[in-house]
Amino acid sequence: MFVFFAFIIWFWILITVFADIFRRKDASGFTKVLWIIFVIVAPFLGVFIYLITNNDGMTQRNIERAQAQQEQMDAYVKSVAGSDGGAAAEIEKAKGLLDSGAITQAEFDAIKAKALAGS
Repeated sequence: MFVFFAFIIWFWILITVFADIFRRKDASGFTKVLWIIFVIVAPFLGVFIYLITNNDGMTQRNIERAQAQQEQMDAYVKSVAGSDGGAAAEIEKAKGLLDSGAITQAEFDAIKAKALAGS
């Protein structure tokens, strides 16, 4: 059971290292090829040396990728939700217009009914 568990961990680390090698934008193609050859020829030594020498870079790239994904998700949610704020915002604007005297009570009630029907 322990050997099987260790094999699964080893395989996961190997995939992580290969993914990081391919995602790097700061390394040239030649450097990437050398790292891949080194990891294939001497798997344990290659992976451990890569993890030791590129630990900070891997962490930084993962953080940047997570932040980019979060920004994309936030932008998507904002685009889907709309920017008007919904029925409450419409009613609040109408109340401001009513208080300033720009609209009548009947117009306010109509705007309120329309906003509530749309939500």
